[in-house]
Amino acid sequence: MDLETLSPALHSTVPTRYWHVLEDGRVQCDVCPRACKLREGQRGLCFVRANQGGRIVLTTYGRSSGYCVDPIEKKPLNHFLPGTPVLSFGTAGCNLACKFCHNWDISKSREMDTLADHASPDGIARAAEELGCRSVAFTYNDPVIFHEYAIDVAQACRDRGIQSVAVTAGYVCAEPRAEFYRHMDAANVDLKAFTERFYHDVSAARLEPVLETLKYIRHETNVWLEITTLLIPGENDSDEELERMTQWVVEHLGPDVPMHFTAFHPDYKLLDRPHTPPATLTRARRIAIRNGVRYAYTGNTHDREGGSTYCHGCGETLIGRDWYVLSEWKLTSEGRCQSCGAACAGVFEARPGTWGARRLPVRLGGFSAYPGQ
Repeated sequence: MDLETLSPALHSTVPTRYWHVLEDGRVQCDVCPRACKLREGQRGLCFVRANQGGRIVLTTYGRSSGYCVDPIEKKPLNHFLPGTPVLSFGTAGCNLACKFCHNWDISKSREMDTLADHASPDGIARAAEELGCRSVAFTYNDPVIFHEYAIDVAQACRDRGIQSVAVTAGYVCAEPRAEFYRHMDAANVDLKAFTERFYHDVSAARLEPVLETLKYIRHETNVWLEITTLLIPGENDSDEELERMTQWVVEHLGPDVPMHFTAFHPDYKLLDRPHTPPATLTRARRIAIRNGVRYAYTGNTHDREGGSTYCHGCGETLIGRDWYVLSEWKLTSEGRCQSCGAACAGVFEARPGTWGARRLPVRLGGFSAYPGQ
């Protein structure tokens, strides 16, 4: 395990709950299955949780790598308040070590300068409200590692009627998982593959804890759940693996959990693989539908058919999408198909949002927005 030494200057440091002292004097972090065992002054692989004074602290509370108002479909969430804007932000670090990370400049950052913006939980909730956002998303890096900050933000948002969204790899231990999801309203879990080999070799993690998180969210909470898998040519895109993955989802989570199959581009340490062909995404979507997944999507590619939502009863287009723009809406105010009356699983309102594909970077330090970007 690559452990790094803390610099003398600590900022935004708060105590945490999930840790225990080992017999040899080290302190074990119990937030995620990595179980980093740290001596005084060492950081875990995530970089942001550290042993200071014989206890585990979070060193990035209140600090962010940036804020942006996005379409909720970009998370991706297609069945949670479609068309509405979401205030997205992340911090630094990650508790996985994916060789293909598309946000590696944030997730693998070891520079506090990455955390250029900072805001209190109530400041974030107030900004989301004033910007007209229906939700706040913890994204770019995994909110598991800034557990305490994410929960405080979610509580402040709930007080103002703002929903909270976790975009996560689902690599978390049982006790902190239960606390975390008590405060979330929706989650997109990145199911990176369906083999232990991939998780071990490519992400330096394990598959089973992620599957446990998926089952927990689906069956033990009221959190709306969607799943994303980035398909990497030659790594996790075989018919056999996609068959097993989608069959597992239907058997253990049910047919109503949407699945997103998204395109890979060479990045970070995985530069020897080609871009994912659109045909691979279409093939994965068809396998999922054949195995009983009612809502299967393609992503990171222009595919109106693969991005739209269809009625599982009659096949009618319920929500048409062109990238992040909604082109059709054929749901009743109760979330049912206007043609046959079948219910569409999700969290819907009587009318969709109209945010479209806009992206609006914001600074919360002084809370100034930059229109037109």
